[in-house]
Amino acid sequence: MACLKKGCLQIYCGDGKGKTTASVGLAVRAVGTGLKVLFCQVMKDGTSGEIKMLQKLGITYLCCPEHYGFFWNMSDEQKKEAQQSYTALFRKAWDMAVKEGYDLLVIDEFMSAYNHGLIEQKQALECLMKRPDCLEVVLTGRNPGEELLKLADYVTEMKKIKHPFDQGIPARKGIEL
Repeated sequence: MACLKKGCLQIYCGDGKGKTTASVGLAVRAVGTGLKVLFCQVMKDGTSGEIKMLQKLGITYLCCPEHYGFFWNMSDEQKKEAQQSYTALFRKAWDMAVKEGYDLLVIDEFMSAYNHGLIEQKQALECLMKRPDCLEVVLTGRNPGEELLKLADYVTEMKKIKHPFDQGIPARKGIEL
């Protein structure tokens, strides 16, 4: 197995398509060079087309067993359950990455869960600030807070110029899903 000498914190953000796609591409590149990769999705149900391929390539995949949908559609009870589930998922992914010597940890849709308080913010920031030197971390999602931007080594913004969804075309399997 290869090992990174210096791990960085990357953020893929913005309102444009491509945040997950970019993180998948990086995960594939990393595993292709012998790095150990953990790919974790929050706020998604684990049915996206890329998941099977990531697993076939030997990338460890984690997601929440329960899917709660969009934050604005959740009841107060669902928000409480989601907060417990997503905080536990973050903790599990983080502990695995650190204790089992992963080189790359991707947390897809982190910003959504973090911004809505569905991942315990203080705990997440503490982990990110104290990450091992050899661990590369990628966080995706919209609207990263200033505290995350300051911690990041890379920040890439995907900007929507035009999108089929704006014309009423729903997400298409194999393209957006």
